[in-house]
Amino acid sequence: MRLPVSFYARPALTVARELLGTHLILEEGGWRRVGRIVETEAYVGEHDLACHAAKGRTPRTEVLFGPPGRAYVYLIYGMYHCFNVVTDVEGVASAVLVRAVEPVEGLPEEARTDGPGRLCRALGLTLAHNRWDLQDPALHLAPGEPVPEAQVERGPRIGVDYAGAWALEPYRLWVRGSQHVSRPPSRRRRERP
Repeated sequence: MRLPVSFYARPALTVARELLGTHLILEEGGWRRVGRIVETEAYVGEHDLACHAAKGRTPRTEVLFGPPGRAYVYLIYGMYHCFNVVTDVEGVASAVLVRAVEPVEGLPEEARTDGPGRLCRALGLTLAHNRWDLQDPALHLAPGEPVPEAQVERGPRIGVDYAGAWALEPYRLWVRGSQHVSRPPSRRRRERP
């Protein structure tokens, strides 16, 4: 059973929270690979300076403007793929980055899935999957075990310091205690008086 388009057609922050515990499934070349989502980041629109659409509509960012329920896959540092789901209503450029998954099925025991590039490598997600409709049997998300609110942590997104105040927004969500989260929360040292 796939998550319906209506699941994605909501604000990115809502989708980011509700993606926790769902299953990301890729079935290609006779292989079925499944990961349980344990970490996400929301990118809430053109006004969000950390969102790729903040500089407007381009050939790369066109997919972010909808329709919802599409894959947005891109490269960072010219070598690591990142997988996102497009959210909100058509015309609003927003998405949720899947940062980490727990292996469920079909992944090698040694595969690391604690980070967006690592999970894409382990699952086999590439630029070829960009713009795919997430209703496709080969690439979709399915319901999993819901994550209780008491197990959800929130904090700033990773690697978006260039976005000024937007970098501090608590738009990164993860499952407390998961060994597959990409980066534990930083513990700021208390300054002495």
